[in-house]
Amino acid sequence: MLPRLLKITSYLAPLLRAGLISGVAVAAVSFPLVALGGLGVLAGTDYIENLPSQLRTSPPAQVSYLYANDGTTLITQFYEEYRKYVPLSEISPNMLKAIVSSEDSRFYDHHGVDARGVLRAFIANSSGGDSQGASTLTMQYVRNVQRDSATTPQQVEEATAQTNIRKLREMRLAIQVEKEMSKEQILEKYLNVAYFGHRAYGIYAAAEVYFSKSPKDLTLAEAAMLAGLVKAPTAYDPAQNMQAALDRRNYVIDRMSQLQYLSPGLATQTKNTPVQLHLTNPPNDCISVNPAHNDWGYFCDMFKNWWRNQPAFGKTPLEREENLRRGGYSIVSSLDPKMQGVAMGQVTSQESIGSSYALGLVAVEPGTGKIKAAAVNRNYNIDTSHNGNVVGTFGRDAPTGSYPNTVAPLLGGGDMPGYQAGSTFKIFTMTAALDQGMPLNTPINSPLTVRTNYPDGGPSSCGGYWCPHSASAAMVGVQTMWSGFGKSVNTYFVQLEERVGAANAVKMAEKLGLTWHTDVDQTQASPEHANNWGAFTLGVADTTPLEMANAYATLAADGLFCEASPVQSITDSNGQAVAASAPNCHQVVRPEVARAAVDATRCTTGYKAATGDCGGWSTAPGAYAAAGRPIGGKTGTTDDTRSAWFVGFTPNLAAASFIADPDNPFHFAGDGNSNKPINAVTGLIKLGLAGTPALNFTPPSAHTAQFGAS
Repeated sequence: MLPRLLKITSYLAPLLRAGLISGVAVAAVSFPLVALGGLGVLAGTDYIENLPSQLRTSPPAQVSYLYANDGTTLITQFYEEYRKYVPLSEISPNMLKAIVSSEDSRFYDHHGVDARGVLRAFIANSSGGDSQGASTLTMQYVRNVQRDSATTPQQVEEATAQTNIRKLREMRLAIQVEKEMSKEQILEKYLNVAYFGHRAYGIYAAAEVYFSKSPKDLTLAEAAMLAGLVKAPTAYDPAQNMQAALDRRNYVIDRMSQLQYLSPGLATQTKNTPVQLHLTNPPNDCISVNPAHNDWGYFCDMFKNWWRNQPAFGKTPLEREENLRRGGYSIVSSLDPKMQGVAMGQVTSQESIGSSYALGLVAVEPGTGKIKAAAVNRNYNIDTSHNGNVVGTFGRDAPTGSYPNTVAPLLGGGDMPGYQAGSTFKIFTMTAALDQGMPLNTPINSPLTVRTNYPDGGPSSCGGYWCPHSASAAMVGVQTMWSGFGKSVNTYFVQLEERVGAANAVKMAEKLGLTWHTDVDQTQASPEHANNWGAFTLGVADTTPLEMANAYATLAADGLFCEASPVQSITDSNGQAVAASAPNCHQVVRPEVARAAVDATRCTTGYKAATGDCGGWSTAPGAYAAAGRPIGGKTGTTDDTRSAWFVGFTPNLAAASFIADPDNPFHFAGDGNSNKPINAVTGLIKLGLAGTPALNFTPPSAHTAQFGAS
């Protein structure tokens, strides 16, 4: 037994060296020994032998900021604990003096454990008076760090349990911390981890939440109030109990005067100063984007989905999202506020917020994949209690309600499958054909209806085979890729697809960034079934405006595919650049092939092809004049015009727009609404690119355009 007790004494020696001397030392050492009495001497010896001597640390959780592309306009923040680390030099001296006066008046005299405080607590606790903790600022710092670094429920319990065993552990660690850090370093770290209530962790958050200012600008009265909060943030919350907050603040001011941090006269004057709160509720996550720009929520949602899929931020989507909420990143997004405002103006002027039809628009920058705008005629809001319901029998005339509020990813980048995009998919068949060496002037006789070699396709079937038809008799006759694309001739493209191979058209779509969102589409696109997917070229697969805008942007960029990205730059909490923000690009189509495909898209818009004959008319002939600059594009409608699309692009911007009822696919958009996506895209290009040079497309070579060209 005696050797074990000697070992206890040896472990307590650091406490003696910390300033526990003479009679005070005897009482102070008795305090932890008595605390261990319930464990038994041997158990207590084992515990002391195993006390950790090094503080387990991890970076404290910090806020991540998401900005617009100007780097200053805040979109929103992400956090678990609202905290931003600031150095001591950026904290008001008033705050340093106030926190020392409030929590540890002998902070600059002890070495981690305050003998007087331990003795005072021992006497008070032994006599049955009010419980006292005797924690120094250093011990409080240790406790907070152990809590924040905990990785298991047991570690959290050990760090926060109201036990004397925890206190003894904190004592030993505090002594070690004081050996390794200066008083200034300890004070800085403490002020950045302390909890001040109202979800404010650290002095930066506290100054902002309570006074809407930075910590370096805190007045004496404000600093004293904040210093008083750490003892009991709820009890002294000035927003809930002003009198208690005033009493606690004035206590801190009196302590500052007693410690000669300020004169008695200044103390009296400051105590007579009323508390002037300027409460701030910091935004958190996409649902809290700037209320003046509620539509930014849809872009924010795209950003979160992108982040969750980046391996650089963790092994799993959940781990990556936790990293976003704790990592203290500064993220400059690709969102252009001016272009976003134009996009929102275009969709809401065409289709009002609350309409059962969703009119959406996404814009992407060719050559980088940066998402510049994402707008839809909906409020980004989780409250759907006032949304109407679709009632009655589904069908063309089904009654519809009002749907102003949603957080569903209607524009892409999430888990919604999207919408069938109709003839906009013809771009994939044409690009695949060009890639195989077929020129733009490939002639195919295109009747009103054609019998294909594809298996029965349902309603358009004849003799067990799929027999699609074109929209009108005006499309009948020999067509080329120019005229077939500009007029959107179904029977031309189905026959072209047969020559190319449907599987190759599907592969081209995948090269250009399309993914398959439903089980049916995944099955049809599989190697076992793709070659029989004849209807693919008519756009029967579900897709999103984000994917379609980026697919056409790839062709506008001479075949350079860049992963659609909502970020321009990312820096971590240490100010280091994160490589994941760089464009992820690779060549998927030869430049000459991409230029040929672009040349045919000019036929749609009325801009005219550079190398061939567009055939006299097209499906969006006014797009060129409306955009006011060179533009290519493609219209698309589905059966009975359940949805209508337009994808339009210039060399420096690609945009895709759709109109559909996402809550009732049988509520047809109708031909009367088919111009709205065209108007939205051309309006965005005209106004969003105003003041920028009107760039032209590089035409393809004559060889790519025509048979027999030299």
